[in-house]
Amino acid sequence: MNDKNSETQLKITQRIEDLMVQRDVRGMKHLQKVLTPGYYQRAAQTLFECKGTVLIGTGFPVDETFETDGPVGAIALYDTLKHLGANPIIVCGDPLQSVIGEDYQTYKISVGDLSVGQQEAIDGLTKLKPEVVLSIERPGLTAGGFYANMRGEDISQRCACFDYFLIEADCPTIAIGDGGNEIGMGKVLDTLSVLPITPAVTSCDELLVADVSNWGAHGLIALLGYWSDEDLLGKINTLDILKYISARGSVDGVTRENTLTEDSLGSEAGQELIDELRRITGFSS
Repeated sequence: MNDKNSETQLKITQRIEDLMVQRDVRGMKHLQKVLTPGYYQRAAQTLFECKGTVLIGTGFPVDETFETDGPVGAIALYDTLKHLGANPIIVCGDPLQSVIGEDYQTYKISVGDLSVGQQEAIDGLTKLKPEVVLSIERPGLTAGGFYANMRGEDISQRCACFDYFLIEADCPTIAIGDGGNEIGMGKVLDTLSVLPITPAVTSCDELLVADVSNWGAHGLIALLGYWSDEDLLGKINTLDILKYISARGSVDGVTRENTLTEDSLGSEAGQELIDELRRITGFSS
C-alpha cells in the first residue's frame, strides 16, 4: 500500500462504511455498531497486497436459479483483482458456474449435498492454494446445519457449501453480507438476534456489511483504486454486468423476477453509490 496519510485514510474509510449502510434496508447499520471500525480498509489492504490466488465465493439460489446480488460484485472484484495482478477464481455451483464458466475462471462445487462440503473445501484449498478467501452474498450454515433464505425457508437442496472454504482456510478470510443469513455473519452472531431471520453461524476474519452485498464489493474497489492512484471504479459498468447475468437467467432476490435490479433497487441506485464512492476517494467532483 502506498504511503497515504493515515488520518485521511481513516476518514475515507469511515465515510465508505457509513455510506454502505445509509439506507439501512435490513438492519446492517445495527451490525455496523459492533464491528471494529476500519473493516473495509483492513479487508481492502489484504486484497491490495495479494498477488496470488483469491477465491471469490458467490451465488445465492432463488427458486431454480441465482440472484443478481453477489455475482455482480464478484465479477467486478474479479476484473479489478486481475487488473491489479492477482489470480481471482470464482467458486460457485450450478447453474451459475455453467453460465459464467466460459468467461471467467471458476471452480465448481456441488449443489444439494452438504455432507461433501468439508472435504470438497479441503480438496479445493489444497489444489488452489489461495492467499485470500472471500465470500460475497453466499448463504451461510445455520446452527441447525441447513441453509435458510430471508423468509426462513430451508433452501439446502439448492445450495452449494462454501462455508468450509473459510472455516478450513489457513489464509485471511473476508465476507460480505447484507441480511444476516450469509457466510461471515457468525462473527456478530449475538447481535443477529434482533433481526427477523434464521442467522448464519459461519464466521470470518473480516466481515463487511452493506445494504446490498454487491455494493460492498464496490466499497473495496474504491479503496483499491485510492491506493493504486487509479480510478478503478470508473472502469466498472454495473449495468453491463447486470445485463450479462440477466441474460443468463438471474433474478432479483426480493422480487424473484428477471430484472436489471439488485434487491428490488434499480441499477441507478448502484451507480449513484459508485459515483459517491468516486467522490469520496477523489476521482470525481
